[in-house]
Amino acid sequence: MKSYKCIVEGEVAGGRFQSWVRSAAETLELTGWVRNIADKKAEILVQGNVEAYAIFREQLMNEAPIVNKGTISCSALDYDKTYTTFETRG
Repeated sequence: MKSYKCIVEGEVAGGRFQSWVRSAAETLELTGWVRNIADKKAEILVQGNVEAYAIFREQLMNEAPIVNKGTISCSALDYDKTYTTFETRG
């Protein structure tokens, strides 16, 4: 299964961003998780087909509710676990 990691910088706290990510991923049948990792940063791991990931990434860049958006970086990676759902983490 293809895995992709994204780091998002901006005001992502408060749950609205994580809810948006989860909804967008589930709509595209992607699995994985989202979590806040530092002040004004979030980490996303998505798994699924390349086409769905490309749509997700485009939506993340252009539609996600991020105030004071900074850098959004995404890349493919080898990940040893496969998820069956999309989770919101702390």
